[in-house]
Amino acid sequence: MTTTLITGANKGLGFETARRLVAAGHTVYLGSRDPERGHRAAEQLGARLVVLDVTDDASVAAAAKTVEADGGLDVLINNAGVEQRGAGNTVIGAADVTAAMMRDVFETNVFGVVRVTHAFLPLLQRSAAPVVVNVSSGLGSMAHVTDPAAPAYAYPGVAYPASKTTVNMITVQYAKAFPAMRINAVEPGYTATDLNGRTGTQTVEEGAEIIVRMAQIGPDGPTGGYFDAEGPLPW
Repeated sequence: MTTTLITGANKGLGFETARRLVAAGHTVYLGSRDPERGHRAAEQLGARLVVLDVTDDASVAAAAKTVEADGGLDVLINNAGVEQRGAGNTVIGAADVTAAMMRDVFETNVFGVVRVTHAFLPLLQRSAAPVVVNVSSGLGSMAHVTDPAAPAYAYPGVAYPASKTTVNMITVQYAKAFPAMRINAVEPGYTATDLNGRTGTQTVEEGAEIIVRMAQIGPDGPTGGYFDAEGPLPW
């Protein structure tokens, strides 16, 4: 049986991904920073709660010990993410972004991915078919953000796209370092979640599709790639 950990899984894309993978037969650890919300979500889905704050070293280390004690890990989905928004749910652009704002976003979206991946690498390396899925964004594509014809071109924010471009680079470098693992970045699409004040244009069911698909690839699947539901994306 495949054992999967999903960070930030008590709501949104993480919750829907957990629901789908439980239905597919995975043993799912639902990572949640909030124990109460996490407990409710895990109970609803038939998943296992693991209290996990991706910004906290001790929390991540404790979660890794919990999962190890229960038998190990096959799939890691780095889903937890944040975006800086201003008054009225407005995106904070280049004129107003500060170093502190950048640091806050990177702490979860970038350092959190490295912190969790590093902690769980020993468990993944013991798996017969280890998989890592890093939830990125189309806004992390330099090709899209610099193309006036692409929707991403109009997005004025700095911190969030920069963090996801960094996630893409992290994905590539980890994939090269661990060729026995399948490590990929995915773009769920503009999904209506709390992250964007539910302004997204697609459902969590639609957004979770590529995450679920890449979580279930076998040892002959792609690695070091960047994908949405339609296929590979340009970096």
